[in-house]
Parts: sequence; structure tokens; C-alpha cells
Amino acid sequence: MSLNYDYDVIVVGVGGMGSATVYQLASRGFRVLGLDRYNIPNRMGSSHGISKIIRLAYHEDPSYVPLVRRSYELWHQLEQLVGEKLYVQTGTIRGGPEQGPMFSGSLKACRIHQLPHEILDSNDLKRRFPSYSVPRDTMAVVQSEGGFLLSEKCISSYVFAAVESGAHVKGREPVFSWEPTEHGVRVETDREIYSAKHLVITAGPWMSSLISRLSELTKPEKQVVGWFSPLAPDLFSVEKFPVFGLEVPQGRFYGFPNFDGRGFKVGCYNHFKEQVDPDRFDRDVSPADDELLRNFIGDCFPAGLGSTLALQTCLFTNTPDGHFILDRHPDYPQVSMAAGFSGHGFKFASVVGDIMADLVEGKDDNYDLHLFKLSRFLNG
Repeated sequence: MSLNYDYDVIVVGVGGMGSATVYQLASRGFRVLGLDRYNIPNRMGSSHGISKIIRLAYHEDPSYVPLVRRSYELWHQLEQLVGEKLYVQTGTIRGGPEQGPMFSGSLKACRIHQLPHEILDSNDLKRRFPSYSVPRDTMAVVQSEGGFLLSEKCISSYVFAAVESGAHVKGREPVFSWEPTEHGVRVETDREIYSAKHLVITAGPWMSSLISRLSELTKPEKQVVGWFSPLAPDLFSVEKFPVFGLEVPQGRFYGFPNFDGRGFKVGCYNHFKEQVDPDRFDRDVSPADDELLRNFIGDCFPAGLGSTLALQTCLFTNTPDGHFILDRHPDYPQVSMAAGFSGHGFKFASVVGDIMADLVEGKDDNYDLHLFKLSRFLNG
């Protein structure tokens, strides 16, 4: 194997977070190498599936809202840079029982950050959006600024922009190991040994194989999303059907309009709560996966319950508290990590890239990252 000392930063994992990180570093003048074990983009991790929700009404914690706002700015900058439409605005609906986290948390975020919003009960929701048939106790926050990102196009656009800025990006080159050196890091793949001053690891479900401290903190979980042919297509059009998150007796579900003729897209948060090894689990879907999603659609969106068009497996990588890890390695400050996005991370990819580049540069003041420190687990 040859030895290469030519990089300032190596980024391991070039999905949503990694592609944005490679671009941000390259645009700041760093000599960057991005490495991914699979195709770029691919269907093996968490960043595929055509579309990912982006929303400001953030029930998980109101402190995410400033990061989402910055994400919007950076996504729009990327659209202008590459001349591609990457974001589709539909508005968002977040609903459930009045005291449930989906509704109450979203309402709290809207009020704290003064986001324009409406509150609808189940009858109002049905009148405004005739596709809905939700439980009577449902309350919903409607917020106009949300929609979805075209995830694979976002990754390809960031990679294109990164390469245009001088980055080297290599797919299908798995990283076997890394180790700290006196002046940085050494990274071994199936083809080369590389060295760099800094290492950023954004490897999604494979984080714990590269940082052992994360083995109990980032747990990959199998998800299945589906696309369905609506019986009343007009009700599920981009113009009439906002992206949604609903808390109902069957669980917490999310969905998208029928975009580009691909069908009404639906998923269930945490699906069957099946923790998996990303290299060894069964990626096939089952009748039970289809049944879970179809039962929800039949109950809450009966006009959407046509034939199943497609089912696809993806992965969440969950932390114990559902919040991200954005931090430097506690033992090796030349190593940074972005991990544990817990099923709600892709919308933040643009700002995570900015944050990771800041960490490489030693800048700690541009963003409030207290919620995402690794120490919250290690010091407990």
C-alpha cells in the first residue's frame, strides 16, 4: 500500500452529513478527501428514499429551530450554486392528542420562536384537508414554512460542489480502521493508507464500528417506508397535501404528498423497534411491514389506500435521548464526529456540514451545541 500525506481533512461517510461537510471544508480552502464504503449516493444507510421532511415546528426540542433556520439558508445557497431545485415547500402538519409530544412540542416551538402557525382540531383538519380522517381527539399545528428535500439530489449536489471546489471524493472504498498520529490521523481503507491533520466521521449506522465509545450510544434500527397509489390523487398533490407527522393509537407516523407520480409516501417512526447490525440484517421487506403502513393509511387517510407501489428499507441510528452527537472525540481533538441522528437528521445536513467545518477550524462559538455534546452520556 502507498502512503499519502496530502490531505488536511479526511471525511469518512459521504451521505447527507458527510457530503455537506466535504463541501464546507473544500469551500474554505482545505485539502479534503471524502470516503464512502458504497456508491454515492446509495440505499444502504439513512439518506435515500427520494424525500426527507424539513420543518420549523420542532417538537423534539425548541432549541433545534435556530439550526433549522440556518439549514434553510444553506439549502437555498446550494440550490443557487448548482442550479437545481432541492426543496419543495408544502407546509407541515404536526398532530396528535393535545397533551402528546407531537402536538404540544410543536406548539411550544412555534410560540417560543414566534413562528406563524394555526391550530386545528380534527374537524377543522378534515374541512381544510379532506384526505384526513384522524381520531377525534387530534389537535394539529399547521405551519407554512415546511416541506421536503430531495435527498439523493442534495447529496449529489454537495459532492459536485465539493469536487468543483477541489475536494477528492471516492465511493466504494471502505475504511477498515483509523489511528491517531503525532501530527493527525492515519486512515486505512481496502486500497490505501492515507494521512491527514484532521478526521471527521459521519458514517451513519456504521459509527460505532469506527468509534468504540459510541457502541452503546448509537443503535441502528431497521425502518421501512412505503409509496402507495392514492384513490383520490388530487387530494394528495403537492399543492394540497402538506408533509405531516401524526401521533395516533397505532404509533407515530409521517408522510409526504404524491410527488412526481411516485405515490403517497408513509413511514412509521421506529417501525417495529428492530435494532440491527447494518452489515448483517435482512434488508428485504415483509407483509407485516406493508400491513403496518396500510392499516394506518386505512384509518387516517382512506382515500390514500390504493395499491402498494413500493416498499424500501432504511436505517435510523438512535441515541438514548433522541438528540444528535456533534462533537470532538474526547481523547483525540483532531477527530470530530456527527452521529445519532435518530430519524430526524437529514434536514440538518447542510448546517451539520457547517458545524463540522467549524470544529475542524477550532471555532466553537457560531452555534449553540450544548444539546449535542457527547459528554452528556459520558459524565452521567
